[in-house]
Amino acid sequence: MLLNSSHEIILVIDDNPTNLEVLYNTLASSGYEVLVEMDGFGGMEQAKSYQPDLILLDVQMPGIDGFETCRKLQFDPSTKNIPVIFMTAMTDTTDKVKGLNLGAVDYITKPFRQEEALARIQTHLKIRRLSLELEQQKQELEQVVEKRTSELTYTLQELKKTQLQLIQNEKLSTIGQLVAGIAHEINNPVGCITGNLEQANLAVKDAVDYIRLYQTTFPNPGIQIEQKAEEIDIEYLLEDLPKMFLSMQTGIERIRNISTSLRTFSRADVDCKVSVNIHEGLESTLMILQHRLKAQDYRPAIQVIKKYAEIPKVECYLGQLNQVFMNILANAIDALEEANLGRSYEAIKASPNQIIVETEMKNEQQVAIRIVDNGMGMTKDVKQRIFDHLFTTKPVGKGTGLGLTIAHQIIVEKHGGTIEVNSEWGGGTEFAIALPIV
Repeated sequence: MLLNSSHEIILVIDDNPTNLEVLYNTLASSGYEVLVEMDGFGGMEQAKSYQPDLILLDVQMPGIDGFETCRKLQFDPSTKNIPVIFMTAMTDTTDKVKGLNLGAVDYITKPFRQEEALARIQTHLKIRRLSLELEQQKQELEQVVEKRTSELTYTLQELKKTQLQLIQNEKLSTIGQLVAGIAHEINNPVGCITGNLEQANLAVKDAVDYIRLYQTTFPNPGIQIEQKAEEIDIEYLLEDLPKMFLSMQTGIERIRNISTSLRTFSRADVDCKVSVNIHEGLESTLMILQHRLKAQDYRPAIQVIKKYAEIPKVECYLGQLNQVFMNILANAIDALEEANLGRSYEAIKASPNQIIVETEMKNEQQVAIRIVDNGMGMTKDVKQRIFDHLFTTKPVGKGTGLGLTIAHQIIVEKHGGTIEVNSEWGGGTEFAIALPIV
């Protein structure tokens, strides 16, 4: 029975007419739309039909009691999310726990205290509103994500497969660096391809229309062809269209190179070592970090100086080594950014940020990799603790304190090599890695 109209609906189920009258008057005067029912079966039908925002349910009723009514409401998908507040004169804790375990959100004890009852009702209605808003936002976000996902090209779908493989194998906190780098590097060529594709479609349409007109007027094209050529600016089209396709081809090559670097970086050789060129791993890692090395508004590009020697292939877990390279190089960029604080663009340009990546033969059995930055370096205390578990100098949320610990395990325990740090405050930092060839 519908008794009033308001924005939020409250269903009251109680076999006592006096209680119904008191609750109806209280709730209606507070601006709520009130539905009433005197037994559990009728209450369940009302709940299904009107979908109230809240149900006030008496525990002790003839026939089907409040506990069983609540259980059935929770079992029905159409009513399970409607909050239920029990009304009872019982003070036994066991009964209250039973009701809460059945899915009720709260209890109101009889006789009713109007202010307390209204406060509890308002609180749970607010929680419901927030829950519904959150669910709506979630659905909207899912729709946006679904729409964006549907727009991916075949190349991006292939790249996503590679990224998923990488995520499954990723052990270090540097996954954030990787994902950010890939997204940034792909965005530019994809934007270029998309923009040029639209213009190329228009240009091709103009060219097709021109050719068809020529076919229909051949062998005497006459003034129509001249007018059409002027309309579509045929000279500009013939000059510009090849440039569009060349630009798109360049973008596709860029995406292919990024995909190749990502595959190299995330090579899934966990079960056994493979013989690889260490330079491939370093190059793929630098490619992924390219977005952080590029020039910014506040500084020139970070210079990467490569000093690669002729070294033999190394038996290693390349995927794990790439994680080490990623961690060290990302830390070097962080150190340079920190050293730039308070410096002007001109000052940084005069004494540019540099990262040196060097390889050489340490001896007949080992190759050496050195990664050096000209940041501020480390204090003695930081240097001594740099490989300690959970140690980090970065702000909360910026570092886990696990990266260099795991890097140390990968080099020393997995590969039988060594990793050392050489640094002084104000003098930059060097990480020196030595790996056995076999």
